[in-house]
Amino acid sequence: MAAPVRTTSPFVLTVACPERPGIVHAVSSFLAERGFDISEHQQFDDHVSGTLFLRTAFTGAGGVSADSATAVNSPVTSSSADSLAADFAAVAGEFGMSFRFHDSRPQRILVMVSKFGHCLNDLIFRWRAGSLGADIVAVVSNHEDLRPMAEAAGLPFIHVPVTAQGKPEAERRMLELVDEYQADLVVLARYMQVLSDELCGALRGRAINIHHSFLPGFKGAKPYHQAYERGVKLVGATAHYVTAELDEGPIIEQEVFRVDHGVDPESLVTAGRDAEAIALSRAVKWHCQHRVLLNNSRTVVFR
Repeated sequence: MAAPVRTTSPFVLTVACPERPGIVHAVSSFLAERGFDISEHQQFDDHVSGTLFLRTAFTGAGGVSADSATAVNSPVTSSSADSLAADFAAVAGEFGMSFRFHDSRPQRILVMVSKFGHCLNDLIFRWRAGSLGADIVAVVSNHEDLRPMAEAAGLPFIHVPVTAQGKPEAERRMLELVDEYQADLVVLARYMQVLSDELCGALRGRAINIHHSFLPGFKGAKPYHQAYERGVKLVGATAHYVTAELDEGPIIEQEVFRVDHGVDPESLVTAGRDAEAIALSRAVKWHCQHRVLLNNSRTVVFR
């Protein structure tokens, strides 16, 4: 009889709970008893809030070949994220854990844009290169400018115009598209519209925005030109979760470039776009790898 052909099914467990002894032992014992092998483990004890955050990646047997399916006393079993969560409930209850098991299914991303294409172009490149760690499923925009870029990549492009009077209807359409494309994450890749409190609430924890890091100093039009007039020496960008507080959601990643007196306004714009693309792609990748845990108004990022 042929030997069993084992396949590995990678999972990730994320946990947040009050600090106390025995948490890591409980998690590792739970996995060991089921024949799983821990491939990566990271934890952070926030002594200020008294909270432990944990991310554990692990693999285990995912199935057997047809030739060995009838093997007696085979240790090979199949697990799903839902079944693991059900089994883990007792452990979680003992330690007061908020937890989630994630399987290896790539996260589905819906990207929202306006007229600036640098962040969308970067995300598309990384997606097609296989380094984004997720699948872009559609592009939504309040303008038509970036349709050629999206369609050249084989992505559906949906134009949802936004007017002052029609904004509620437009936002309802956006939520319909999130459901239609079964999007796990919405990425605002320089989407130049302020979302309503209702939409922010509906997308809580699953929408990421990017903006330049001059806020709140240089608001409004042409922030890089304003920065040039003030002689700034650092150009940066911030990627954060979307909340009702404009541009003040929990920060996931920031990127900074140093500049000097020799740069002109257009050079600042170029450096800023690079920073935005880099910070956003990192934030998206880490989120989709389940490396970002919310910690009230902050985040814990297990890089």
